[in-house]
Amino acid sequence: MHTVWKGAISFGLVHVPVKMFSATEDKDISMRMIHKECNTPLNFVRKCQHCEREVEWAEITKGYEYAPGSFVLFEKDELEQLNGEVNKEIKILDFVNLSDIDPIYFQKTYYLSPGDTGANAYNLLMEAMKQTGKIGIAKVSIRSKSSLAAIRIIDRCIVMETIFYPDEIRSVEQVPNLPEQSNVNDKELDMAKMLIAQLTTPFEPEKYKDDYRVALETAIQQKVAGEEIRVAPEQQKTNVIDLMAALQASLEAVKPVTADPTPAPAAEGEKTKTAKSAKGKGKTKVKDSVGS
Repeated sequence: MHTVWKGAISFGLVHVPVKMFSATEDKDISMRMIHKECNTPLNFVRKCQHCEREVEWAEITKGYEYAPGSFVLFEKDELEQLNGEVNKEIKILDFVNLSDIDPIYFQKTYYLSPGDTGANAYNLLMEAMKQTGKIGIAKVSIRSKSSLAAIRIIDRCIVMETIFYPDEIRSVEQVPNLPEQSNVNDKELDMAKMLIAQLTTPFEPEKYKDDYRVALETAIQQKVAGEEIRVAPEQQKTNVIDLMAALQASLEAVKPVTADPTPAPAAEGEKTKTAKSAKGKGKTKVKDSVGS
């Protein structure tokens, strides 16, 4: 794993030296932009419209446009001083319950390992958080961006999840056409809850696959091999008008099938009829035997 950041977790006056590693990786298949005429990959050029030439990275700085065509400029070290990047500190401000944080706040996950001299402090913080069941809410600056973060434990590792600031979360009031009230049919609600109960299962992430990526990888291999790609069109789903019928069909589709070798007991009328039939057959056999 590549170390993306080095610093320390601080809570109170305690400092825990740590190294940071990305906990996730992007599995998307990247595509290049190609010029159809000659099959040449296209490059993005940093060109100055005034000087009419390509600009090197060393010539580039950052600026904020405070009025049309007017900018204030900032050097890299000025921005680092402003956002605390120089401190290299994950400062825990509070400890809270994980259940108090809505998942909408979470951004990206990082693993934290002990720094070269931080094993004892690392173990202390990890064990204290395990036994109290709390997670830390911290401030951190990574790559010139200030973030809130949640510090928690996964297995034997301290993990940092960057989270959005509250003013970065859009209010649901901005979403158009939300229902004013929740008016539902009681029977439909009961069936919907039954369907949820039927589909409820422990979370097993390994059973979920990126079907698009698998299909794209297969298509790439087929094209490389010179094969023609043929994909069967997916059947279009029709709009369901009858909600109750859709719920009933869904329940039937997920209903577990049980094989019972024991035959179902016959109804009372069927038992009497069967017994009489068997008795009658027995008498006929006896008569045949005597007559012969």
